Amino acid sequence: MLSELRTAHKVIGVKQSKKAIRDGQAIMVFVALDAEKRVTQPIYELCEQTGTEVSEITTMTELGDAAGIDVGAAVVTVLR
Repeated sequence: MLSELRTAHKVIGVKQSKKAIRDGQAIMVFVALDAEKRVTQPIYELCEQTGTEVSEITTMTELGDAAGIDVGAAVVTVLR
C-alpha cells in the first residue's frame, strides 16, 4: 500500500487525518515512528476507537517521500 500512496486519494497531516478518521472517510492511516508521540498518540487512539487500520513507517522523511511531498510527514491518511 505504501507504494500506492503517491497516487492514492489522501490527506496529509494530523488535523486533516483526524477529521477524515472521525468522518469515517479513512481506509488506512500511515504514521511515522520518528514523529513526536504527543502528535501521533491522538491518531492511534482515534484509530482504535473507530477500528481504522494503522500502518507504521520508519521515518517522517520516508512517509513524506511516499506521499509525494518534499517534506516529512507524521501522518498520512488514505481516503475512500
